Amino acid sequence: MRNVLVVSLALALLAASATLPAQATPPANLKTQAKIDMSHARDIALKAYPGKIVKEELEQEPGGSGLRYSFDISSAKATHEVGVDAKTGKVLENSLEGADND
Repeated sequence: MRNVLVVSLALALLAASATLPAQATPPANLKTQAKIDMSHARDIALKAYPGKIVKEELEQEPGGSGLRYSFDISSAKATHEVGVDAKTGKVLENSLEGADND
């Protein structure tokens, strides 16, 4: 009976974790490397493409300093991905979300 309870609990926890949204948690050292904070980067991104931010993250990406804030910004027309260099504040990307940029 105890084994059945343990297995049931494990399956319940596994099922619950599968329903949680994926969140990108950057390594702690990324935040300390950024010269501008998330709030300032949001302002820059929204000037580049006005709308509502639906996703944001700090990530290592090629281009610029290699550290950027990435924002998905939704408007009535479309959703754009706007990348802001976390060290300089320069807009590195402002493209239609999901567009093939190759």
